[in-house]
Amino acid sequence: MKRPILIILAVLLADQLLKFWVKLSFFLGESVPLFGEGHTWAYLQFVENRGMAFGLEFGGKLGKVALTLFRMIALVGIGYLLRKAVREKHRPAMVTSLALVFAGALGNIIDSAFYGLIFDASTPFQKAVLFPEAGGYASFLHGAVVDMFYFPLVQGQLPQWLPIWGGQEFEFFRPVFNIADAAISVGIVMVILLQRHAVPTPQADNTAPPADSGTHPGR
Repeated sequence: MKRPILIILAVLLADQLLKFWVKLSFFLGESVPLFGEGHTWAYLQFVENRGMAFGLEFGGKLGKVALTLFRMIALVGIGYLLRKAVREKHRPAMVTSLALVFAGALGNIIDSAFYGLIFDASTPFQKAVLFPEAGGYASFLHGAVVDMFYFPLVQGQLPQWLPIWGGQEFEFFRPVFNIADAAISVGIVMVILLQRHAVPTPQADNTAPPADSGTHPGR
């Protein structure tokens, strides 16, 4: 069980340290080039996400609570699968993938559950303070997830002849995400790939009777 615990702790530590640093050091919406001036394809950009992964929103305050509770239930399920995989000695890659998903889910749950209690609000004109005297910006389960990785790798304009979207600006990759989101995505992709490779290859049926050679005893 040592391997998955180390993976979970490493992802959580990296995720939370980076989120704390961004939350306390950046104005909301502020961005800096990740690899220095002149590199316009990678940024650290502070945004707060009150919904699902990669900046997707979900159903207001009630939806926020429902989403966080769903994440907690899912976390219990992932934890059960991880424990089962360890006890049944599944392949290390499968254990690693489940540990990544578990760590990523837990990392975002921490934001949703507690950040509203321990930080005041971030704005484009004010950086957040940890444990403010006036209290946090939201109640339990209503905190926003901190996102910061932004990779606008390709930017341009769609051709005019394209129906509906012709002439509109497009950008890839638009969503802003964090280490927890990345861990979940990598873990899910690993699970899918491992399941594909685990499908047994159909074997030839060797139980069929031998073909008639044309010679029979007594003929």
